Amino acid sequence: MTRSTLLALLAVSLVPALQIGADERFDAARERMVTRQLSSRDITDSLVLDAMRTVPRHGFVRPADVSRAYDDTPVPIGYGQTISQPYIVALMTQLIGPWAGMRVLEIGTGSGYQAAVLAEITDRVYTIEIIPELADWGEANLRRSGYDHVRVRRADGYYGWPEHGPYDAIVVTAAAGSIPPPLVDQLADGGVMVIPVGSPFMTQMLTLVRRDGDRVTTEALLPVRFVPFTRAPE
Repeated sequence: MTRSTLLALLAVSLVPALQIGADERFDAARERMVTRQLSSRDITDSLVLDAMRTVPRHGFVRPADVSRAYDDTPVPIGYGQTISQPYIVALMTQLIGPWAGMRVLEIGTGSGYQAAVLAEITDRVYTIEIIPELADWGEANLRRSGYDHVRVRRADGYYGWPEHGPYDAIVVTAAAGSIPPPLVDQLADGGVMVIPVGSPFMTQMLTLVRRDGDRVTTEALLPVRFVPFTRAPE
């Protein structure tokens, strides 16, 4: 056996070991994220904690940012967008009171991470992204991570996705100047929506919207900073 052949065989034999080591590091990082950033704060829903513990967040960031995937901060994903801070993803998921049979609409697919967290709890997740490149990337991330049941649409999220409504919950991951009426119309009776409301590039208010028949109420929860709600040109 030549030296070059031996080195090639050795390199191939090391790949599984290196992969196992990487997986273990990510598992440990994810567990630290859940313990230090979520359960040590006010994230108490066991379904949400399990979902955050399961979804491989490092698979929903750009390769150059993998080392930052589990940090307590948003991470840029290109096109002026970010993947939200883990705590905010968990909080918004907890606020909708997720359950297995829930039908959920997400506005702002981005990298697909929030949709993946939702899809760990329910198998009826629909998500809309207006930026075509992000819609393609987010869908590819979801498929690669095993979330084949998430439906992705490339469209202006302001108008929702009425064909699959009404929704038990709607999660909006971009700041809107006001609550879009089409989204309220697509809430089921008893449904809830969580949405950041306020001016772009300023502090907004994370708002919980509840629909009870024809009655719609809103509750301001806490100040947040989200990227602007992108609309299609008029």
